[in-house]
Amino acid sequence: MRWLLVLGLLLAPAVQAATYHANAADYRGKLAALQPGDTLLLSPGTYLQGLPVHRLVGSSERPIQIIAADPQRPPLFLARRGQNTISIVDSAHVLIKGLTLDGRNLPVGAVKAEGHANWSHHITLEGLTIRGYGVHQQIVAISTKAPSWNWVVRGNTIIGAGTGMYFGNSDGSDPFVAGLIEHNLVINTRGYNLQIKHQQPRPAIEGMPRTASETIIRHNVFSKAEGSGHPEQARPNVLVGHWPLQGAGKDDRYLIYGNFFFQNPHEALFQGEGRFALYNNIFINDYGDAIHVQPHNDIPRELSIFYNTVLTPMTGIVVRRAEAEKREFAQPVIANLIFAKVPVVAEQATVNLSRPLVDAPKLLMAPFESLPQLDVSPQTEMHMRETFDEQQIPRVLDADLDFDGRLRWPQLVGAYGTDAAPAWPLRLERKPTRP
Repeated sequence: MRWLLVLGLLLAPAVQAATYHANAADYRGKLAALQPGDTLLLSPGTYLQGLPVHRLVGSSERPIQIIAADPQRPPLFLARRGQNTISIVDSAHVLIKGLTLDGRNLPVGAVKAEGHANWSHHITLEGLTIRGYGVHQQIVAISTKAPSWNWVVRGNTIIGAGTGMYFGNSDGSDPFVAGLIEHNLVINTRGYNLQIKHQQPRPAIEGMPRTASETIIRHNVFSKAEGSGHPEQARPNVLVGHWPLQGAGKDDRYLIYGNFFFQNPHEALFQGEGRFALYNNIFINDYGDAIHVQPHNDIPRELSIFYNTVLTPMTGIVVRRAEAEKREFAQPVIANLIFAKVPVVAEQATVNLSRPLVDAPKLLMAPFESLPQLDVSPQTEMHMRETFDEQQIPRVLDADLDFDGRLRWPQLVGAYGTDAAPAWPLRLERKPTRP
């Protein structure tokens, strides 16, 4: 009889994915019933009961999708006291797309992998508009407080949050691993636009990456032109902490490229330690320094900083080594274009093209204009060229492309690597404004 059972299973029809249409009155019941491959289309309207993504587990081939039914009229989720607006618990392979979240200045988060969860992985947040979550600096638009891996945070707009994105826990627990953060607009936060915390030894959780992986931060706008917190609570636009010092994750690294870092009245635009590559970015700060690499919870380790364009009246790039650290780490700073009072302070800086900030209008198109007219690409007749050993440029993802994604010409320094007209201004719906 066993063969009859096997034959019946083989001939049984495959479970079909379902598409559900829901509105503000009935979506909670349909949400809880979603199975792998299902899609929940949310009608326009005002949603008052949050979005609990609890124990929803799709698969790589059959993700669960929660999407605006009409992208031109996104569902509006209003915050409520005592509950994070999108709460994620023990869920995986879930796409959430095209929603608007309004915090109403309540002390709750917009999207959070909850601290009481065991894990979250393969969560995609795409095309969300998040506003009104800035009542104080500890309120975060997107955060993880459970071990999380393979998240994709793409094309979201975060306006005026206390902190834009905060991944991991303050004590280094609950790591954020192998993430992709791209094409987001994060502006006018009180604290960080983005912070990824340092990591303690990685917990052994089924499915969490154990071999070397990369977290990619690319093509984002990080601006603190307005709304920055009190100087005593100053934070960089972006801070990345160190990876585990031993065991799984010790060879992980950040790839940070193609981003636009803009304005910070009280701090540097970027701060990092551990293992990372920082390249093809634009840094503009009218107030202070641009790039700080320095000990924080550990020390700077293997890193590289190359092909960036930096404008600041203060210091462009600083790499501070730990004096007590005896081991040598490769930390090249090469092929950057820097307009600053002090261009580079780094032991392993080699060939960078440096000029006083006052010379920027002689070489760049419109470096002192307000957005969107601001343009730091080279003037047509200018070649931002220096002779350097291109073998020293790390072979990392998209290092052969410039800020606009075009193939780089040999020996050109800075974020722009060709003489072709740049794809400027930034093609984003909302742009930060120069004060």
